[in-house]
Amino acid sequence: MSQALTVAKFGGTSVADFDAMNRSADVVLSDSSSRLVVLSAAAGVTNLLVSLAKGPEQAQRVFMLDEVRRIHHAIIERLAQPQIICDEIDRMLENITMLSEAAALATSNALTDELVSHGELMSSLLFVEILRQRGVNAQWFDIRKIMRTDDHFGRAEPDTLTLAELAGTQLKPRLDEALMVTQGFIGSEVKGRTTTLGRGGSDYTAALLGEALYASRIDIWTDVPGIYTTDPRIVPGAKRIDEITFEEAAEMATFGAKVLHPATLLPAVRNGIPVFVGSSKAPQAGGTRVCLESANPPLFRALALRRKQTLLTLHSLNMLHARGFLAEVFSILARHNISVDLITTSEVSVALTLDTTGSTSTEDNLLTQSLLTELSSLCRVEVEENLALVALIGNNLSQARGVGKEVFGVLEPFNLRLICYGASSYNLCFLVPGDDAEQVIQTLHNNLFD
Repeated sequence: MSQALTVAKFGGTSVADFDAMNRSADVVLSDSSSRLVVLSAAAGVTNLLVSLAKGPEQAQRVFMLDEVRRIHHAIIERLAQPQIICDEIDRMLENITMLSEAAALATSNALTDELVSHGELMSSLLFVEILRQRGVNAQWFDIRKIMRTDDHFGRAEPDTLTLAELAGTQLKPRLDEALMVTQGFIGSEVKGRTTTLGRGGSDYTAALLGEALYASRIDIWTDVPGIYTTDPRIVPGAKRIDEITFEEAAEMATFGAKVLHPATLLPAVRNGIPVFVGSSKAPQAGGTRVCLESANPPLFRALALRRKQTLLTLHSLNMLHARGFLAEVFSILARHNISVDLITTSEVSVALTLDTTGSTSTEDNLLTQSLLTELSSLCRVEVEENLALVALIGNNLSQARGVGKEVFGVLEPFNLRLICYGASSYNLCFLVPGDDAEQVIQTLHNNLFD
């Protein structure tokens, strides 16, 4: 590339309909360094396609297929020359119908990925057409040609070396000639079957392409103008953070802030490529810059909330002065594919929370009967549900004085069920009853940030 390259990624709400796509086109065209655009499926489409892949009843299937068709035809109808793209989208819709009929007979992860990928393929085709009708030399690029992954359908891992090589030969030369538009979230494995990268996959695609093409910046355009000190829906007075470190942003995402998926930042972090998060609805409102280091990072940066937490307390007198009890507990949990999130221990008991984030099947209950039976043979098990995890994200928290008083002093009216502090200097976490969660966030935000 002869000039600086920005990879611009647009989420589902930014390509939801004709007007949203045009706003996103304005954003791209306002920055001459934006030569590569990565798109999600139009808002709501991925959920519909995932549901179709589960093989629903015919009436339900027909309703969902009509909805997918309606979303895309509403965009086509507003194009100046709709016939050019109409046939191509209809071909894709036929594919979706065929695949969803196959899913009604037998579902599989490979079939799900094949079906779900059509969302990104269609939104990117329509976006190219919108740009072309505005006189822009834009070209559609099938990301599956270069995004090679393993065959772990539903959550495939990209092969970054192959991606770098193929992006260098197949994509890079074309960036000088035209504005390239491609898909996030999807890839292909060795045999050419379509795969998907799991949740947050489009951000991940943008970061991987940024890494492979030595981009100077990655722009993530969503429906919020940046990253806030907490969820503005809970605290309307939450403040936007103008600059934040990768470390802090990853902590926020890990603890439930729905801004960036933590894994998606890794390729950018590895190469020190700054990431900008802004709103395609209000690009002039600015946004948040995520970078390797930030000058004078504050003691308290943000508050994150994760709901629906389960607390397991394991009591055993055998723990007293005994060795190996924790090792046994962890090996049982590992056998059941469960990762532990927070943990505190006493002389005769251990309390731990289970992490359900990142899995596409979070609805399933992690506490199976067989797991509880196995744990019960070792100790007495107590289960508490409907708790919420509040995480205070900051810098050097474990080295600072008076943090406990500042945080817990104002939380006197609330029951704190578990506290984790000291293992990381970036966070202080505690569990509260689910019904108190919002009030706890409001109280803390009021005291620490206002």
